[in-house]
Amino acid sequence: MKAVCLLSGGLDSSTCLAQAHRDGFDCYALSFDYGQRHYAELESARKVAKALAAQDHRIAKIDLRAFGHSALTDEIPVPKGRAEAAMNREIPVTYVPARNTIFLSFALAWAEILEANDIYIGVNALDYSGYPDCRPEFIHAFERMSNLATRAGVEGRTHIHIRTPLISLSKAQIVRLGQELGVPFELTHSCYDPDPAGRACGQCDSCLLRAKGFHEAGISDPACA
Repeated sequence: MKAVCLLSGGLDSSTCLAQAHRDGFDCYALSFDYGQRHYAELESARKVAKALAAQDHRIAKIDLRAFGHSALTDEIPVPKGRAEAAMNREIPVTYVPARNTIFLSFALAWAEILEANDIYIGVNALDYSGYPDCRPEFIHAFERMSNLATRAGVEGRTHIHIRTPLISLSKAQIVRLGQELGVPFELTHSCYDPDPAGRACGQCDSCLLRAKGFHEAGISDPACA
């Protein structure tokens, strides 16, 4: 069985890839060079894909800076030092317009070529920082659309399932699952605004949620050692 696994190089997507492997799939990892403000995550994705024995790892190049309007693809400051309540009060400026829709569309194209029925994405609806394209409603709608959108689907050669094994887990539960699955945490990268050497800032929303997850799980984060 084949599965396309979206892989950013972060904690969640790496754990998702490891879960797909444990579920018995041959995993085809897909990452994106989309004009994000840093490339440390892509280097992490390469290392994680190799460590977790992905069958193939592709990096698709697209340029979402053409539209901007996100702190990750435009000259907008990344929020730092926010309380969790503030993170979830409104959709944050680190939201990239339609990003998961775009990424899943690329994954769907590759799945059609591979004649794979399964796409894994590490979205999470609890510690999700207000992103609308991490909600179950979005995932269900995209899955319905996927089975109307491809030649392989119309001809009955594929039936797409969008698998979201982390969607109802807290960040601490994701950390524990990742440890159980043997995820190389030291290779992962979660920061929205690393320094030029690729070191995490420790204060953006993603860094704070990651730190909270490791703390609540009672596990030391080797990426911060």
